[in-house]
Amino acid sequence: MDEKTMVADALVGINGELKMFGDMIAQTENKELKQCLKQMRNQCEMSQEKMYEAARERSYYVPAEKASQEEIDHVKSILNYK
Repeated sequence: MDEKTMVADALVGINGELKMFGDMIAQTENKELKQCLKQMRNQCEMSQEKMYEAARERSYYVPAEKASQEEIDHVKSILNYK
């Protein structure tokens, strides 16, 4: 397995953990547990950011092109439609 594949797999795993933490935080009523889960999620987010930066530095991940103002306005108009 090459480094690019390992980085991609790690990012997929971290992103799955972030979703899991979000789900658990929303579902628990225990304030202490909720706070602990939030701290764990924050640590996971920091790991995700480091892995993302490493992927970008090595050109393993190339973000999508930024949307034009026209595209942004179009989506806003759709979302604001009532």
